[in-house]
Amino acid sequence: MSPAPAFKRKIINDPLYGFITIADKLVFDVIEHPYFQRLRRIQQLGLASMVYPGALHTRFHHALGAMYLMGQAIDTLRSKGFEISNAEAQGATLAILLHDMGHGPFSHALEHHIAEGISHEEITLMFMRHLNAEFGNKLDTAIAIFENKYPRKFLHQLVSGQLDVDRIDYLMRDSFYTGVSEGVISTDRLLKMLTVDDDELAVELKGIYSIEKFIVARRLMYWQVYFHKTVLAVEYMLISILNRARALALSGTDLPAPEALKFFLYRQIGKEEFLSSAYSLATFAALDDYDLFSALKDWCRHSDPVLSFLCESLLNRRLFRVVITTEPFDDEELEAIRSKIVSKLQLTGTDYSYFMGQGEISNSAYDPTKDRITMVDKNGERFDISGLSEQLNIAIYNKTVSKYFTYFPKWADV
Repeated sequence: MSPAPAFKRKIINDPLYGFITIADKLVFDVIEHPYFQRLRRIQQLGLASMVYPGALHTRFHHALGAMYLMGQAIDTLRSKGFEISNAEAQGATLAILLHDMGHGPFSHALEHHIAEGISHEEITLMFMRHLNAEFGNKLDTAIAIFENKYPRKFLHQLVSGQLDVDRIDYLMRDSFYTGVSEGVISTDRLLKMLTVDDDELAVELKGIYSIEKFIVARRLMYWQVYFHKTVLAVEYMLISILNRARALALSGTDLPAPEALKFFLYRQIGKEEFLSSAYSLATFAALDDYDLFSALKDWCRHSDPVLSFLCESLLNRRLFRVVITTEPFDDEELEAIRSKIVSKLQLTGTDYSYFMGQGEISNSAYDPTKDRITMVDKNGERFDISGLSEQLNIAIYNKTVSKYFTYFPKWADV
């Protein structure tokens, strides 16, 4: 019997980093798995393309980019004398590659609305455990790193921390595809300045200006892209559509939809049921942006006036208005808006709630209480970035800034 052919390196051309080489067969096999290939059909920024037409990149793009940056970070640390075994490098690579597998259609927009009360991180862990069983427990190290149960803490911090490769990639990638230059950071410089101190990820002191730029860029991208008022409008319209569809489904109304979407519409799947059901995970794995788009197009012609109105408005970009303020809306103003909506659309009961609502957005670019960014000078002395910045007042960026928003149809403004 002839031996199995040696694994040949695979190369992927990435618009940000150029050629990404995959030299590990297990990593390549995981990428080829249908669960991972599904990420090609999940948009990284949900429906932000309604605002930034170029923002059509996917979770697949981002995962590969973060994987590449993990390799660069590991190479940097090894070059500085920190021993990282091949098994650890493979585990960290797989952990970051799979870190977003639990996202549902349109990423964050519908989190907790497909299955209630379960985060994408928890679903990711379910996927990782399923793949681990399928690949003969070869993902044990990756799962330990992902869960922060591996003894070398800095490996988890590279996957999830204040300065992880996930954040570095999504800032650069989202900036590139939206055209918002405020998100551009010095990726190479950031990675080259990484070090390890007392088993924690740290940054050489001479990299302080790159860290400052990273913190500022993250804050600006949240206000300009992730919390852009029109992005919020699209997301809340989509949530209203899904809530209305589920209410109709649970009342026995027939809704045309792909089978995977129907499974979640005609059942209220909670966290406990989802975590204990292999079928729920397999059905979730069959669900992507295309299922929602297909359903939205069909529902435009549905007999329910609320559902059809919302779907047609979203697909034809007749979007809600979003007003962002530092204080919640006045009750009298909200009542006037509600009356206008009820009158124009001839609504009964609480159906007006599908067309208006309130919320709160918070932006904290750097939170030292959770996981500090530690700077280390050439003598090994440690400093928190908060006490070192010369160019900006880090205290401002430590502070969580909260704003309130209200959404409703533009014609209902008072």
